Amino acid sequence: MPTDSIIAQIDAEIARLTQVRSLLANAGKATPKITEHRPRKTAAANKKHVLSPEARKRIADAQRKRWAAQKAKK
Repeated sequence: MPTDSIIAQIDAEIARLTQVRSLLANAGKATPKITEHRPRKTAAANKKHVLSPEARKRIADAQRKRWAAQKAKK
């Protein structure tokens, strides 16, 4: 059996054993268990985003312009 082949087998075995050791070392550690299915509320999620009347008007006008352009294409 060629030496290169033996070395390759030994390297593969070392890699496998290293992986198993890593799995076993982490098995004793507690992993966080996800119990809820919805995202947690943060301070940013509770904060309302308020637009000024001018901003609302600009957005509405821009949307009306897009609708008119779409309607003109048909």
